Amino acid sequence: MKNYFIKISLYAAFIFLITNCAVSKKTNTITALKKASFSEEIDIYVPKSKSERKTFFKNSESETNWVDSIYNKMSSREKIGQLYMISAYSNKDSVHENEVKALIEEYKVGGILFFQGGPMRQAKLTNAYQSKSNVPLFIAIDAEWGLSMRLDSTYRYPWNMTLGAIEDLNLIEKVGKNMGNENKRMGIHFNFAPVLDINTNPKNPIIGNRSFGEDKTNVSDKAIAYMKGVQGQGVFSTGKHFPGHGDTAADSHHTLPLVDFSKERIDLVELYPYKRIFDEGLVSVMVGHLEIPSLDPRKNLPSSASYNVVTNLLQKQLGFEGLIFTDGLAMKGATDFLGPGDLELAVILAGNDILLGPVDVPAGFEKLETAYKNGILTEERLAYSVKKILRYKYKAGLNKYKPIALENLVQDINPSENDALHYKLYENAITVLKNEKKILPIKNLDQKIAYVKLGDDVNSTFVTTLKKYTEVTEIYNTNIDSLNSELKKYNTVIISFHKLNKTWEKQNFTETELLWLQKIAKHNKVILDIFTKPYSLLPINNFDDIEGLVVSYQNSDISQVVSAELLFGAIEAKGKLPVSINSSFHINEGLSTKKLNRLGFTTPENEGMNPLILSKIDTIAQKAIDGKMTPGMQVLVARKGNVIFQKSYGYHTYDNTTKVLNSDLYDVASISKMISTLPNVMQLYDQNKVNLNTKLKKMVPLFSKTNKANINFKDLLTHYAGLQAWIPFYKATLDTENKPLEKYYHKIADSQFSTKVADGLFIRNDYHDTIMKIIANSPLSIKREYKYSDFTFIILKEYLERKTKKKLEVLSQKKFYSSLGMNNTLYNPLEKFDKNGIAPTEVDNYFRHQVVQGYVHDMAAAMEGGIAGHAGIFSNAMDVAKMMQLFLQKGNYGNKQYFSEKTFDAFNTSYYSSEGVHRGLGFDKRIGKDGSTCACVSESSFGHTGFTGNIAWVDPETEIVYVFLSNRTYPEVSGDGNKLSKEKIREDIQQIIQEAIVK
Repeated sequence: MKNYFIKISLYAAFIFLITNCAVSKKTNTITALKKASFSEEIDIYVPKSKSERKTFFKNSESETNWVDSIYNKMSSREKIGQLYMISAYSNKDSVHENEVKALIEEYKVGGILFFQGGPMRQAKLTNAYQSKSNVPLFIAIDAEWGLSMRLDSTYRYPWNMTLGAIEDLNLIEKVGKNMGNENKRMGIHFNFAPVLDINTNPKNPIIGNRSFGEDKTNVSDKAIAYMKGVQGQGVFSTGKHFPGHGDTAADSHHTLPLVDFSKERIDLVELYPYKRIFDEGLVSVMVGHLEIPSLDPRKNLPSSASYNVVTNLLQKQLGFEGLIFTDGLAMKGATDFLGPGDLELAVILAGNDILLGPVDVPAGFEKLETAYKNGILTEERLAYSVKKILRYKYKAGLNKYKPIALENLVQDINPSENDALHYKLYENAITVLKNEKKILPIKNLDQKIAYVKLGDDVNSTFVTTLKKYTEVTEIYNTNIDSLNSELKKYNTVIISFHKLNKTWEKQNFTETELLWLQKIAKHNKVILDIFTKPYSLLPINNFDDIEGLVVSYQNSDISQVVSAELLFGAIEAKGKLPVSINSSFHINEGLSTKKLNRLGFTTPENEGMNPLILSKIDTIAQKAIDGKMTPGMQVLVARKGNVIFQKSYGYHTYDNTTKVLNSDLYDVASISKMISTLPNVMQLYDQNKVNLNTKLKKMVPLFSKTNKANINFKDLLTHYAGLQAWIPFYKATLDTENKPLEKYYHKIADSQFSTKVADGLFIRNDYHDTIMKIIANSPLSIKREYKYSDFTFIILKEYLERKTKKKLEVLSQKKFYSSLGMNNTLYNPLEKFDKNGIAPTEVDNYFRHQVVQGYVHDMAAAMEGGIAGHAGIFSNAMDVAKMMQLFLQKGNYGNKQYFSEKTFDAFNTSYYSSEGVHRGLGFDKRIGKDGSTCACVSESSFGHTGFTGNIAWVDPETEIVYVFLSNRTYPEVSGDGNKLSKEKIREDIQQIIQEAIVK
């Protein structure tokens, strides 16, 4: 190799001329500068052993033969052309396209660097450009955080600084692997990444988030993992910006940055990642445009044009044998040094192999041809780089070039697995820097939490996710004093700071925002969560008044979801700060937080589910809507503690005016038994207040002298007590025209008629006693058999309220809903929610004679003022899933034990299965043909259905929670019966869920 670096006198003279002169843009004259020793060897430590160098750099016989066969047929013009990689865009017009084609055909350029555009357009242009070249072109892209850095309709990965917070290197390698696959599918051979710059200067205007951080070991570890992922897919990585652009205060796109450090410091810091990554097989390096006096003392000399830097240091002393790219030659850091032609010649003679994006190809080409003819650019020097380029074209498979296949291109470069990885990345990156008095995670959901937004970018996903955990009130006020006055009512204030997710945009707090933050924190218990670079914290001088501090790094939908999860304990904090924040926080700081077993959110892939199969739910849902089985619905699937599918379909009614939202409330009908009455009964059972043999006469004295006195607790809850299915209590209160009798109802509430049944309809307060007496005196089945009855839970409500001396709605709210964060679950929702957020359940023309919306559908429950043991709860799929997850976790949620595992097991047992009764205590366990579910779930599964078109089901074996809510009874029960049930819509969706489990 050293033969290529023989410095003949003519070559040395030219180097001296070029690198000791500068072209004055104003006078166009050459000014001689002080002479310096351009051949000085630089003392840089290099590992002696090369045993770990990749065999990739070795030349096979077939490779050598191909390279020689191509090279020997080339004219000097074709050889010089191989040194060029020109810029191209797929979002420009035909004039630009024709210009690129002309450069390929006339100047035989060796490569294309694509910038902005779209994937399909770029792929078509790649094929077109390749068809114009005799030797296949290198295709490159500068896509540090994925193709989306340059192309629309492509996937955006997190910035390097976000990845720098992650300790799991396997995740970083996976990022590289995914990027490599996407690049390869696009016909790209080089991705100009990873950035190896160590961002030790927080004010660096161009690197910043592009760096993995300020710690050389962290940067090296992440860069190596990233590179392994990319190159493992047959795409080449390019480390940049040699020898180091991290500690600069200027941008080489606009000027020549000064790196004014000693050789020892550069060796110790900037070169450290290069030494390590070279030994791991990095294919190529990009040399930056930097002025580094300690490496080459010539004034205003960019490192890209320094023989000392490119040849002596990079190739000779560090032993790098791969391809060497200049940074973009249109950048001011280069063009301010020399003009077109002179610049290209200088950087080639300095030792670079590929001229990246020069300003004027014809002018530069002419200078290189002249230098070749004059012997300044020798055949030996030219052959060294051109043959190297050809070798890497062979390694890239260009000896067997094939055009890019266009079919399914966009789908192929946007696999659903990307989101799965994205979730894992943020789960490992988000960093907790302060956690005073263990404010994180927020354990107590029964407190008042306020939210204040700072920054000018979107925050909707963050707020929506926060509200999935508990009630969070957004506070808006343009006056800080008024705002603080409002915040006095709250126990905790969450402040989030959102800035546009663009690398080069300013992402700092405004002076006003800093003042507001200071004042809010001084008077309130505050959690600050920033969705931007950690450097935005630099202006904050004192963090004493901030109890919780979270760095979420970027403002994406997934980062917002994951950060909200962390705040409420669905995940633990794992991230480590990749940079320092003044003296307040140092690199590698990051507190761990406790994980609470609350529902989180992720993609199906992360929990072993196939998203393509799950997508079939859409078809079943649409079938139900099109078939008028229900106007709309909510479907939620959770697995292993994470919601992996949550969608709403259709509208509130068939007139298609109000779309169903995930936050909307549905009348869950008999699911009320399972998520309201039953858990309260389980607590009493857990406290030994009742057992399987407890008699009804003891539970409710009203039944002590009836035929039901000796019904035991077990038979009551398994529907094996012989109770009637139901009685239409309302009919006895209507006249012959089915209108409410004045004896029982008033249109205006008063002291005797305050129990509200519907709009403008109030029943006598004492009618509850009448209902209970009717039940007490009702006949029992003569034959001992299973018969599902609403009476069971009407009776249990009576028992609960008598035993606890508290109303059922109060019990459920206090004992469960508040601490579970089920803030959308309640009786009589119109007392809290707007009617437009509640799906109507029926057009009642037989009892209440009005649209039933926000009032319970069940007639008996309506006569109880909307609060009954068997019906009356309104909720949404997310809230129902919380209770079902509590059951799956055998009484534990949010690390709080509501009742013992032993109690849960007792209630989830089929005591009469040998007699064909597949019911637990309050839980339905019937599966298969005659049951409530498909035959695909396990025998340990359990749940309940609801008359209005609902199901909530748990399968402990697969750890799946399935919730389906609808208002199939609207506008009224159709003449042909329950079509939703007959068509087995809920069961078919459940079947799809089971099929989606990856075996």
